[in-house]
Formats: sequence, C-alpha cells, structure tokens
Amino acid sequence: MLALAKIAPVTGGIDFVEREPRQPGPDEALIEIRAAGLCGSDIQIWKWPPHLAKRVPVPCVLGHEGAGRVAAIGERVTNVRVGDNVSLESHLFCGKCYQCLTDRAHICVEKASPGVDFDGVFASYVTVPASILWVNDPDFPAELGAIMEPFGIGVHAALEGTGVCGLTVAINGCGPIGMMNVAVARALGALKVIAIEPNPLRRDTALRMGADLVIDPLEDDAPRRVIDATRGRGADVVIEYSGQLAGLHNCIEMLTIGGDLRLCATPTRTVEYDFTVWKKKRPTIHNINGRRIWSTWVRASDLLREERVDLKPILSHVMPLSEGLKAFDYVFAGEALKPILIP
Repeated sequence: MLALAKIAPVTGGIDFVEREPRQPGPDEALIEIRAAGLCGSDIQIWKWPPHLAKRVPVPCVLGHEGAGRVAAIGERVTNVRVGDNVSLESHLFCGKCYQCLTDRAHICVEKASPGVDFDGVFASYVTVPASILWVNDPDFPAELGAIMEPFGIGVHAALEGTGVCGLTVAINGCGPIGMMNVAVARALGALKVIAIEPNPLRRDTALRMGADLVIDPLEDDAPRRVIDATRGRGADVVIEYSGQLAGLHNCIEMLTIGGDLRLCATPTRTVEYDFTVWKKKRPTIHNINGRRIWSTWVRASDLLREERVDLKPILSHVMPLSEGLKAFDYVFAGEALKPILIP
C-alpha cells in the first residue's frame, strides 16, 4: 500500500513508501483509513526540530488524525467490532500511571502517538491499539471523523475552568483548532466571540464559524480592540493558540482581571515576563493538552450529531493521499485551512 512517511532525519525528508498492512495483535485493531487530516504536528515533523528528531523513529508513516472502518481485531478486543466506523484518539495511554488512575489519561506519563512514535494514518491501513478507538455513528462522514481529534482540543478548551457560557471569549490564533474553538464557544453560549488572526483567509473563516469580531494583530492594537469591545473590562476568557511570545503578552493584556487564560499552544522560545503585570491581572491559567478521555469525545460528538457546530468551512482541501505532498505546500503557502487526505 502507498504511505506518506518521514524517510530521512532532515528538514523535509518526507516522501511516499510502500508498506504492507500489519495484522493486529491481541489488543489491536486493523483500520481501513477513509480520511486523514494534515496537522500542525505533521508540519513540525517536516521542519524537524530537535525534540522531534529525538522522538520520531525514521522511517515512520505520518498522520495521527484519522477515521475509517475496523477491518480486523485482535482476540482480546471488546470495545470495537469489525465494520465499526471509528475515529482515532491520538494519545495512547498506559492506564496504570498516577495520571491515568486519577482521570487524566490525556496527560499520561507514558503517552505515545501514531504518526509520531509509531506508524500513523497516512496510508490505506493502519494497525493501532484498540484502546484509542472511538466509535462513530455508522453514517458519520469520514472527513469529519478524521478531525474529531483536533476538534476535541477546541471542545476541551471551551469546557475547562469557567467554561464559556454567558462570557466574552477571545481566541488568539485561528489555525484549524482556533477556528473550531470559535464555533464551539458560539455553540456553548458565549456572549461574544472575538478572533485574533493575521491571515485574511482564516479571519474570514472565523467569521463564518461564528465570531462576532475579528482582529488583525499586525494592523490593529489587539488588546485595545478587545478591551474597547468589552466596555473596558477585557475578555472573561482568552484562549491562546498562536504559540508566539507577542501573542502570549497580548493575551494577558486583553484578559479581564481574574479571568481565565487557557494555553493551547507551546511558545516557540523561552518566555520572559514582567510579573508585576501578572500580579495585577491575577489570571487563572489552564494548560490545555489534547482531550479528556473520553468525556471530551462525548461532548464533541453531541455537538456534531446535533448540528450545533458545522466544521465543513474548515475543510479547505479534500484530496487523494497520492497528492499529500501538495497538502504540505498549501499549508506552507498559507492557502490551506485543514487538508484532508483520502487513501
């Protein structure tokens, strides 16, 4: 079968390889992939920073956002059946560590991910532990099933802390998950949703996803615009997706005193900060990582099943897996929102 893989430990180093599907072990399932999403993590693997160079076994089939049909199961598998329509949770958890035993499997100390630590979903078939499979309705579209995993991050961020109902929410950085978070905040009853994003395509899509106000931080004073839009109070909730130092500073500045700051992106370098401002703002900080397993999936599925959120505007490129290298080019050119690859 054709698979898109990291084949060389260098910047780039991604190409197609031939792989044979692997029959599942006792606790595994063989999945016929019907759609797979290209994620920012795949872009980072292309860039090959040191922390991934130490982690990714080359060669490795990429992709951790996937949906498909269960083709075969191991003898001990009971949570899925052959023929089930499934999505993949990207965090393989041990179930035994302190975090897993205290209902925090999403931050398991032994966490591993398909497409990063072992072969992923950019192929016609993938064999994975059955424990990371979520069963969708039989008629749930594969393109949406493939982005249940990133959608769950936006749902997790919206539900954490004070939630969003009745509150003003500012979302800093509108990549695919930021745009999903706009839609989730709207669906869960936010009073006002403000999106901050320099890319015009993403700003336009954020409006389609339900934002009341979009701000270009390269052209406007984003904190001042947010404060003005909230009658001088600042946003009740600020969710950071940019990963930029300037973006993080802006987030704290636009937050109301005592508000919720939810960090979804990792800053690209060490952060220096004036803690006198921090002391004045008194934020409650939530470090968002992945999705809560499996409670976030329940909420995410309900939002999509009841059509409270429409993710189709984000699916900018649905293309054959054989054109997967073009998907990377579209992302680097700023022309893509969420490419979906179809084996």
